Amino acid sequence: MSLLQKLAPYRISRYFKLCFLLWDILLLNVAIAASLLIRHHDLHRLEVKDVQTISLLSNLIWIFLLFYKDYYRTIRIERVETILMRTIQMVLIHIALVAVFVVVLQYTDISRMRLFYFYVIFFLFLFVSRIFFMKLLKYVRAQGYNYKNVIIVGVNPTGKRIQKILSKDLTYGYRIMGFFDDHANTLSHPSSPILGRFDAIQDYLINEKVDEMYIALHIDNIKTINHLTQLCERYMVRIKFVPDFQLYTKSRKVEITFYENTPVLMLRKEPLELTLNRLIKKTFDLCFSSLVIVLIFPWLFPIIMVLIKMDSPGPIFFKQERSGRDNQAFGCLKFRTMRVNKLADTLQVTEGDTRITKLGALLRKTSIDELPQFFNVLWGNMSVVGPRPHMLLHTEKYSELINNYLVRHYAKPGITGWAQVNGFRGETKELINMEDRVDHDIWYIENWGFLLDLKIIYLTVFNVFRGEENAY
Repeated sequence: MSLLQKLAPYRISRYFKLCFLLWDILLLNVAIAASLLIRHHDLHRLEVKDVQTISLLSNLIWIFLLFYKDYYRTIRIERVETILMRTIQMVLIHIALVAVFVVVLQYTDISRMRLFYFYVIFFLFLFVSRIFFMKLLKYVRAQGYNYKNVIIVGVNPTGKRIQKILSKDLTYGYRIMGFFDDHANTLSHPSSPILGRFDAIQDYLINEKVDEMYIALHIDNIKTINHLTQLCERYMVRIKFVPDFQLYTKSRKVEITFYENTPVLMLRKEPLELTLNRLIKKTFDLCFSSLVIVLIFPWLFPIIMVLIKMDSPGPIFFKQERSGRDNQAFGCLKFRTMRVNKLADTLQVTEGDTRITKLGALLRKTSIDELPQFFNVLWGNMSVVGPRPHMLLHTEKYSELINNYLVRHYAKPGITGWAQVNGFRGETKELINMEDRVDHDIWYIENWGFLLDLKIIYLTVFNVFRGEENAY
């Protein structure tokens, strides 16, 4: 009998939180010791009172963060990016709190370089261990262990959606037993079997092992829902409700907040509305744009300026009023790539546009013409990554044609964006092209993450070297 078979009867998952806590504390203290060895080549500094105090505070703060808002939770369908982002947030908060104690307590014996080594090591330990445990859990579930038996009440689009999500990957650890519904017909059969009507649920709960019940019924079925809730409480089945928010909005994500005991539904979740996320993005914008300006501009700008002047008469830079965050206009900078003309603010560039100079075509193909916008980032009216800013005329036009067009202005415009790296850049020949771009921009706003920004920057650079069909 294998080890997994021996452990299968035990509900080991209930001890995951305690194990994660102990494991993290072990990693933290190993990182403290390793940082001392790297910085001072021995562990004698552990005898210093200041070092002992900060080490103890580091342990206590991390334990607090683990319990704060259930940060140690494990969600079966959680993405790697989400786990990593949550870990980064925790480490950044930990750094801030420890820094406050070091400054307030005036601990001069604490080496700043040693703290730097500690956080680098600790983060690497955390990241590798999180990924390892996630892969281990997926392996265990793929072998048929650590799964949950699930039934879904409601053969409707909502029920089918949750069935599709839970069964998307076997390593999520869900086993869909089937559906229950009074009104199912031969045309609405989902991929999982229909087990019976509502009145058959009680017998099924008695005879079968069911861990979770997902109720995907309309609120009109309140009597049935209340009865099912009582059954789940009686037979120790965890009940989960899947409300159909599509009745209110077509948004892919919604957010529920509580005003005291009253739940309030918001149409979409906006991660950048959180102060910490905005601080992370702002810090990255300032650091990244400063590096570009310091390392690239001093040698590249003079070359581009001379070439533009030699190529055609006119100014070096082209400044155009575009729509920014909250639909506020701002002056967007670019290298001039067209001959001076009166239609620059009204007519979109098209393929083979005769206004584009020979040098301008190269600058646009390589996206070098967008480099001056890093000054816009420093000035605060743009971000490195975000929905691309459009001409004021386009904003006025498309906001009338596309209902959710202005939603893209909830975020700062970017030098590059999710829509652009997915092929929706350049000319919008048909309305559907702009609708697709808007959909991608809104998806970015609803799903923002620091790692997503890094991914978009990587794809932007990759596409520049690969070449893009719509870059003209």
